[in-house]
Parts: sequence; structure tokens; C-alpha cells
Amino acid sequence: MLDFKIDEAKCTQCSLCAKECPSLIIDGKNGIPVIKEGKEKNCIKCQHCLAVCPTGALSIFGKNPEDSIEVTSEIPSAEEMERLIKTRRSVRKFKKVELEEATIQKLIESAAFAPTGHNKNQVLLSATYTRAEMDKVREAVYNAIKKAKEEGKVEGSLAMYGAFQQVWESKGIDVIFRDAPHLIIATAPATNSNSVADCVISLSYFELLANSMGIGTLWNGFLKAVMEHVASELKGLFNIPEDHTIGYMMVYGLPAVKFARSVQSEGLHLNRIQLR
Repeated sequence: MLDFKIDEAKCTQCSLCAKECPSLIIDGKNGIPVIKEGKEKNCIKCQHCLAVCPTGALSIFGKNPEDSIEVTSEIPSAEEMERLIKTRRSVRKFKKVELEEATIQKLIESAAFAPTGHNKNQVLLSATYTRAEMDKVREAVYNAIKKAKEEGKVEGSLAMYGAFQQVWESKGIDVIFRDAPHLIIATAPATNSNSVADCVISLSYFELLANSMGIGTLWNGFLKAVMEHVASELKGLFNIPEDHTIGYMMVYGLPAVKFARSVQSEGLHLNRIQLR
């Protein structure tokens, strides 16, 4: 059930909800909007009808319009967003402190607002909250690599992970995680054809907010390779469902380095489409 409700005292019968509905299941032509008969199953759960209503008269799925964030002029300017994007850098040196749990939760919840293919919202975010939790993950990963190396599974292009493990064991140098205090992994059901893209978009939202708060981030391809090609058992150890595809993961924390300026792009690769 959509639980589609209209507060008739607030409704101006503007029909914006019907016009915005991507599935065209709302009838707003004859007064108070209603769902067309037999069309409930076509709803994609985008909540655009709730979001577009100028008076907050519409509720769906039991969601109260007053609980939504109002769109105001208090959003970053185009210039501010451009500067944030262009000055963002991968951070590989972190301070030895952990973020407050409330800060981590705020970042994670922002990722839940990222768009997903078919509006499925199936991205699972697996995260550590404390440095102690992260240390256990770090130890588990290096132990798994060591075990794989002893079993002769870390050879060829994977041999460098064995070297990373050796450096960690002998010198305490953490190449894979860069001694970051926090980790987040985005996965989604393998049956979802957009699983990887959905995960990457989710983490991109996470990263932009993190960077705006002065928090450094690093997309962690090393850990992704380890979990996919060296020690697949880590997925189960982290309680990630077996039927999930790993989209990507990120380590983050307060940066121990401050960049003074942006880098300079090596050039834009552009294909302008001009059909005749």
C-alpha cells in the first residue's frame, strides 16, 4: 500500500504532484489528487510527489512532509561546489584520532540520499565507527593475506599484496589502509544490474560531504582487490551478504596533511555528440 494521503485543508489542487509523477499514476485533474485505479503497483517510490507539493499537503508511505528538509537558498553556490570538486585530493596521511560517532552517522546517512538505478535503494554500507574496530579489520585483512601467501595464492599480479603484508608484519607500515581510523564498504545485491554504479555514487555523495567538513578520504582499490582476489572470506567475516557485489570502499579520517592548492588537470577527454 502506498498510504497516499492528502490534507485537503492544505491542498491547493495545483496538480504539481500529478505532473511530476514519473509513472503518471496520480490523477490531479478533478480536484483533490488520487492514485489512479489499479496503478499503485507502478509507483517507483521516488517520493517526488511529496517533495514537489508546495504546501506540504501530501503524504506517502506514512512519511510526514514536515520531517523533510525544505529547499531554501542555503545551498552551496556553483562556485563553491566547483572549488570543492577541484580541490578535493586523495588523503594518504591521517591523524591518529577517530571521528565522533555522530559525525560518522551524519556522513553515512547522507549517502542514503544518493540516487540508484530503478530507485531500488539496495546499497548496503558496512562501516567501522571506532579506531579499535578499524584496528581489528586491519589485523584481519593482513592475517588473511598472510594465510593466502602461505597457501601459494598470492602470486603474479597479486604478489605485491604479499609484500604489503610483509612490510606490515616486520615494520608496522600500513600500505593498504594508510593507517586510516575509519572504513566504509559499499555493496549491493549481485542481481541488481546497477549494483557497482549505485555503490560508487553512494560513496561519492559520502565523500563530497566529508571533504566539505574537512575530513580526508581515500578510495581503497587495494582492499577491493584483496577481498575479491586474495581473501574472499573477508566478506563473510565482515557480515556482508554472500550474494552482494562489492562496489567500492573508502578509508577516511582527519587528514594529517593540508594541501595549499588544486592540482592541474591533465586534460578533459570529451566526445561531443552532434548527430546529423
